[in-house]
Amino acid sequence: MYKKVMTVKKIKSFLFMLLGFISLGIGIVGTVLPGLPGGPFYLFATFCFTKSSKRFEKWFKGTTIYKKYVLAFLQKKGMTRKEKIRINLIADIFILISVIYVDFLLLKIVLVVLALYKHYYFIKKIKTIE
Repeated sequence: MYKKVMTVKKIKSFLFMLLGFISLGIGIVGTVLPGLPGGPFYLFATFCFTKSSKRFEKWFKGTTIYKKYVLAFLQKKGMTRKEKIRINLIADIFILISVIYVDFLLLKIVLVVLALYKHYYFIKKIKTIE
């Protein structure tokens, strides 16, 4: 029983670490490319590294990327209106492209609901700062 629990824990840790690195990679690409926001991916990478292991959490929190993008967001406790609009517009473009090219109705509905929830979250849950 103990071995099985440890194996599940190791798999979960590995999956969070893998998601963290994928999110970090997309975030870095988003920092370089003007069309893709990097910040949300850095926040998700932080979450994943925190769930994967203390070692990866400590490593990521020591990086320049964390200090420049994540810590700045966490300390401000919000986003400017311009940041919110930019991130939402870019995400909406990608969601719209997906809705246009996907032929599966249920997936289209899920994407639209996701876009609406994203707007709700940005408007109501993330503080707008000047």
